[in-house]
Amino acid sequence: MLPLALTLGDPAGIGPELALAAWLARGGPSPLPPFFVLGDPAFLERLALRLDRLVPVAEVDPETAAEVFPRALPVVPLPSGAPVSAVPGVPDSVNAGATIESISTAVALVRAGRAAAIVTNPIAKHVLTRAGFAHPGHTEFLAALSVPPGRELPRPVMMIWSEHLAVVPVTIHVPLRDVPELLTQDLVEDTARIVARDLRERFGLPAPRLVLAGLNPHAGEAGTIGFEDRDVLTPAVARLRSEGIDIRGPLPADTLFHARARETYDVALAPTHDQALIPIKTIAFDDGVNVTLGLPFIRTSPDHGTAFDIAGKGVALPNSLIAALRLARRLADAQDPPRRNAEDDAIASPYAGRARPAGARHFDPEDEL
Repeated sequence: MLPLALTLGDPAGIGPELALAAWLARGGPSPLPPFFVLGDPAFLERLALRLDRLVPVAEVDPETAAEVFPRALPVVPLPSGAPVSAVPGVPDSVNAGATIESISTAVALVRAGRAAAIVTNPIAKHVLTRAGFAHPGHTEFLAALSVPPGRELPRPVMMIWSEHLAVVPVTIHVPLRDVPELLTQDLVEDTARIVARDLRERFGLPAPRLVLAGLNPHAGEAGTIGFEDRDVLTPAVARLRSEGIDIRGPLPADTLFHARARETYDVALAPTHDQALIPIKTIAFDDGVNVTLGLPFIRTSPDHGTAFDIAGKGVALPNSLIAALRLARRLADAQDPPRRNAEDDAIASPYAGRARPAGARHFDPEDEL
C-alpha cells in the first residue's frame, strides 16, 4: 500500500500540529491509513515537545513510511534539506520556500508512483506572495505542477465533501456583484462535466446525480426575479442532460439542502460560494473535506485555514484532516489502475543525487520506539 503524502502547510499555522494529532489518532477500530509528512523532522520534533505530545518522529523515505507508521510519525525531508523554524501564530515568509517545496515535492512523488495521493495542509497565500509566489492560490499551483511546462493546464474544481452532503461552488472567491457576468453557460457546463466524470471515475458512482441551485430567489421564477436562471442555467442543464449527465435544475436554493432533498442527489452545484458552503459548514463544520476534482492525481485537504490565532495552543481539532486522509485513501483504493500520463514515466525523483545529511535520524524498521 503506497502511503499518502501530507504537506507541511504554513509551519506557523495549525497544520503541523494537526499532523501530530492525526498520527496519535492512527489506531482504534478504524485505523488511519499510513501517511508521511513532507518537511523538516527536527521542526516537528520541537513542535511535539512544545505541545507535550508523545510523538516519535522518524526520518524516512517514501518507500519505508508505511512500515514505520505504526511506531513513529514518518517525515520525508525536503530534497533541499531546508530547515524550518517557526513560531506558532507568527507567519514568516522566511519559511515560504519550504512550504512551496513541500507541495511541489508531494506532486512529484505522487506522479512518480511513490505516494498514493496528496493531502495538503493549509497555507497562507499572503505569506507566500511576499516571497514571490506568483500563483493565484494553492489549487492553481497544484494545477501548474500537474503537467509539464507548456502543456495546457487542467481546470481544477473545488468540491467540499462530507458523508452527508457534497457541494461545488461554480464561482468561488469573487464579489457577488461580479457573479452574474462570470456565470456563463460554458462555465456551468464545464464544471458539471468535470464533477460528473470524477464522481464516476474516482468515487465509483456509475450514474452520479447532480443538482444545480438557482442564482436568484425561487430560481428566478421564470424570469420575474432576474434572468440568469432562465437564460443561462436552464440551457446549461438542458445541454448537459442531452449528453447523458443526470442533472436537475435550476432549483430554489432555499429548499435544496434539507434532509429529504439531500437523499435525491449526490452533489449540489451552486452559482455562488456561500450558497454552497453555508449548508455544508452547517452540517459538517468539523469534518468537511476539500477535494480538488479535475487534476490528474488525488488531492484532498482539510476544510479550514491556517488558524494562526489558535496555532500552538493544542486546541485545534484534527477531525477535518483525519477525514481528508480517510477520503484520500478511499479514492486512491478505488482508482485501479491509477491515473497516469505518459510523461509520468519519465519523471525523475526529486531526491535524485541528494545525499542524506550527516547525522540524519533515519528510522531503522528493526528499531523499537
